Amino acid sequence: MALLERVATLIRANLNDLIDKAENPEKMIKQIILDMENQLLQVKTQVAIALADQHLLEKKRKENEEKITDWTRKAELALDKQQEDLARGAIERSLQYKQMTDSFAQQVADQKMQVDTLKTALSKLQAKLEEARSKSDILIAEHRRARTLDKAADARSQVGAQAHGAAFDRMKNKVLRESAIGQAKTEMLDEAASVEDRFAKLEKEDEVSRILNELKAKRA
Repeated sequence: MALLERVATLIRANLNDLIDKAENPEKMIKQIILDMENQLLQVKTQVAIALADQHLLEKKRKENEEKITDWTRKAELALDKQQEDLARGAIERSLQYKQMTDSFAQQVADQKMQVDTLKTALSKLQAKLEEARSKSDILIAEHRRARTLDKAADARSQVGAQAHGAAFDRMKNKVLRESAIGQAKTEMLDEAASVEDRFAKLEKEDEVSRILNELKAKRA
């Protein structure tokens, strides 16, 4: 059965190897999961059909068994009525139904084997699908991390030590220049604040002297 062959291929698939060999691992894992979901749906449908066929065959077998019983009863009735020829005919009919019953019994057995095979494939495919779903995020994350590290390594190998040194020196000079500018601004602000503080101190001393003199005058 082509369906079971496709399912077997998916079950045997090594997810890690497929991811490693794929040009686009994220697309690959998503496609694998989609394929498994599609095949799972088809297997479920086939299991349902096979079970329905098995029930139908079992029903046919049971009907023929009932007819064997019925024609055997008729043969006994004919013998009771001393009609041996009629009894012989009834026995022949019962044998025909027995042959059909044996045939249906074999078909039921074969059908049951097919149902069991499909159920086993369904169970394994479900387990494989769950594995793929649980691994997908991890595998994709690992691939992204590996790809990022690879690109970083390439970038480091492409840029020489001289280029790194020049870039570092430019950054260092920029930091020193900005630091010097900031320090100069701070000193200018400190100087301005110092002058203002001196004038404030003088004004305060004058105010203290004025109040002191007023108090002395009152005391006198």
